This record gives sequence, C-alpha cells and structure tokens, in this order.
Amino acid sequence: MKYIVTILSLALAASSADAEVWTLDRCIDYAIGHNISVKSRLADKEASEIDVSSAKAAYLPTLSAGASQSWNFGRGLTAENIYANRNTSNTQFDASLNLPVFSGLANERNLRLSRINLMSVVEQYEAAKEDVTLNVISAYLQVLYTKELHEVALQQVALSEYELTRRKALLEAGKIPEVDMLEARSQLAQDELSSTTTMNDYTVALVDLAQLLELDGIEGMEVAPLEENPRLLISADEVYRNALATNHGIKAAEYEVRAARQQIAVAQTGYIPTLSFNAGLGSSYYSIHGLENKSFSQQMKDNFNSYVGFSLRIPIFDALSTRNRVKKARVQQISSQLQLDDRRKQLHKAITQAYYQAVGAQKKEQSGIIAEDAAAKAFEAMSEKYSLGRATPTDYEQAKTKYLRATSERIQAKYEHILRCRILDFYNGN
Repeated sequence: MKYIVTILSLALAASSADAEVWTLDRCIDYAIGHNISVKSRLADKEASEIDVSSAKAAYLPTLSAGASQSWNFGRGLTAENIYANRNTSNTQFDASLNLPVFSGLANERNLRLSRINLMSVVEQYEAAKEDVTLNVISAYLQVLYTKELHEVALQQVALSEYELTRRKALLEAGKIPEVDMLEARSQLAQDELSSTTTMNDYTVALVDLAQLLELDGIEGMEVAPLEENPRLLISADEVYRNALATNHGIKAAEYEVRAARQQIAVAQTGYIPTLSFNAGLGSSYYSIHGLENKSFSQQMKDNFNSYVGFSLRIPIFDALSTRNRVKKARVQQISSQLQLDDRRKQLHKAITQAYYQAVGAQKKEQSGIIAEDAAAKAFEAMSEKYSLGRATPTDYEQAKTKYLRATSERIQAKYEHILRCRILDFYNGN
C-alpha cells in the first residue's frame, strides 16, 4: 500500500509540474489588487479626498467677470424726456469679488466633517481588503481540502484495481467463485465514482477561488500546500480585545459615529449669522444710430464704476429648516451608534464561534489521527489475513472503508482547525 501511495504522489507531482503555482500570499495580494469591491472602495476614497479639497476651497474668494451686449430698436426715451424712433447699442463689462469673512463656522465644521468621512472611507477600504483576505483564505483551504480528499480517493481506486487484478488471477486458478471477482469489480466502480465526485469538488473549489481572484479560468492553476507551522489557539477574549483596536470594519463604524456627531454641528450653523465682503467694477459703451457718439475708449473711461461693501445675513426664521436638519442629524447619530454596537456584537460572535470551532476541530483532529492510525493498522492486518485466505472479501472491504472514512474525517478536522486558527490569527491583528 505504501508503494501505491508513493506512485500516486509522483504522478500527481508530474501532472502539476507545468501548472502555475499559486501560494496563499500571492492569492491574497492578487485578489486585493483585482477585486471589484476593493476597487469600488478605492474609488470612494478618491471621491472623499476630493470632498476634503472642496471643503478647503470654501475658504477662498470667488471672482467672476462678465460682459453683455444689447440692441434696442424703435421708439425710446431720449435725454430730452421725449420719445423718438432710434436704434441704440449698449455694451457692458463687469467683474465682481466675493470673500467670505465669517461663514457661521460652516466652513470649519464642513472641513472637519469631510476629513472624518475620508478617514471612515479609508477604513472601509481596508475593511474590504480584510473581507477579501478572509474569503480567499477560506477558498484556498477548501481547494487544499478537496485536493487531499481526491488523492485519498485515487488511493482507494488503486487498491481496488489491484484487488480486482488479484481476484481475476484467483478466479482463473479456480480458487475463488466468480461472485468474488464481480464484487471486486463493483467496488472498483464505486471507488471510481467517488474519485470522480472528489475531482468535481476539487474543480468547483478551484473555480470559486479563481472567481475571487477575478481570473478568467482555472487552466493550469495549481495551489501550493501550506507550511505546517504550529497552530496556536488564542483565547476568544484576547482576540476580541485586539480586534477592537485593529479591525478596520469597527474603526470605520466608529468614524461614522463621529461623522454623525459632526453633522449635528454642521446643521447647527444654520442658526449663526454670516458676513461676506463684496467688491466689483465695471464700465459700458452706448451708441445711438445716426448720431455722433463718443469713442469706445472715452466712454469706457467716463462710464467706469466700482464698489465695495459688506453683506450680513442674520437668520431669523427659516420655516424650521435648520431645526429639522439638526433633529435629523441627531437621529442619524443614534442610528450610527446602533450600527457600531451591532458590528461589535457580530465581531464578538464571529470570534467566539471561530474559537470554539477551533477547539472542537483540534480535538477532532487529535482523535482522527489516532483513529486513522488504528484503522490503517487494522486494514494492513486484514489485508494480510485476506491474502492468506483467513478473511472474507466482505471483511476486507469493510476494513478498507473504515480506513477511508477515518482518513477523510482526519483531513476534514485538519483543515477545519487550520481555517479557524487562521481566522483567529487574522482577527488578532496578524
């Protein structure tokens, strides 16, 4: 049996020699760089940076210039205060400046709000990368799990093929009835069906991983095995305490609470007066058809005008608009706080579940190793007895089935333990 396992391992290694090997770190990096959700959060981050720039620009003055041209035809009022038929042309130029002197603290509070929103979006961007990382870890381990199960299934096929060949020889020698050979052929068909099923599971797991990586297909894709490092089981309380300080989803929710609190302050600026400085200059050119008019330059000089002034606006009654904005902002603050509490609760739940699942998987893996070793020894002993004619084919198949089941359960517990430990390690900030 060890010889068959060695041959299968060499065959699998040869078949994947030309494949493109993906390590876990490479998968995570590639997924983060190509995932649509991460890209969307990056776009949100860039938009928030523009919002901060716009809030800073609100301190700057506004400067505008304009020109107008008009023509009048028919009867019009003259300088002698009588109406006469005449055609006139009027050209005007102007420029104006508006400088906010005191904006009722709106600019300051809007800038602070935009910065808080930017920090929240940055944390959401990092949280999106965290989600992708966890999904890739889970999908990657699922690929390794199904691959190992498929290798076990191939071992069973090899054993069944060997047993069928052996029974054919015994049947030809007249040492066993034909029904024993037919049973061996049936068992081989069942093992081949199991091998096909595990191969399909492995393919589906590869497809799931490739979709997370935004790859077009799985042609030539091969995942590298994980290094067998010691798996340290950290207490759920310790992981949760560290996660509260490092988890980007929690930080994003905390910034959303701060933003909601700042939004109240922004809404309250509607009660505060504003003061602005205004200045402008302009000139015009006027002509009457059929009469002698001053030159364009002379009129522009004679008609030049300028002004400066201050504008004060005191809010007295705005139909309860400011009051309702303040109330709505306070409701949003309550909603943001509830969302933060819910995220903390969900994080604690996820960590607690991962911890107890890791504990259970660790115990199951330890028991599975013992059970697999015992089943392997029992199968070897049964194989020797069967080869000596001291056991029936049914006894042999039952021992082989128990060995297969013990191996499968050990593999399942192994990867369950790895996954939960990785999740805990991830939430712990590593």
